[in-house]
Amino acid sequence: MTEPDAVGLCRTCRWMRSIVNRRGSTFYRCGLADSDSRFPRYPALPVLKCNGYEKAGLNTENGRGERGEVRSD
Repeated sequence: MTEPDAVGLCRTCRWMRSIVNRRGSTFYRCGLADSDSRFPRYPALPVLKCNGYEKAGLNTENGRGERGEVRSD
């Protein structure tokens, strides 16, 4: 399984924050979990379906909203 397949939707989601530990392991954290308890902080991968998924755009930083804010819907 290639890395994009192993991660699923999180790989291209605007709310994803990648975290690399000292050993070099990468974890994918959901930024929506900060304001919405329906989303797990570290979802089981691969994520194939997610109600909070929004494709990251060129002007958006992963894990943040349009202007850096965390969404609170």
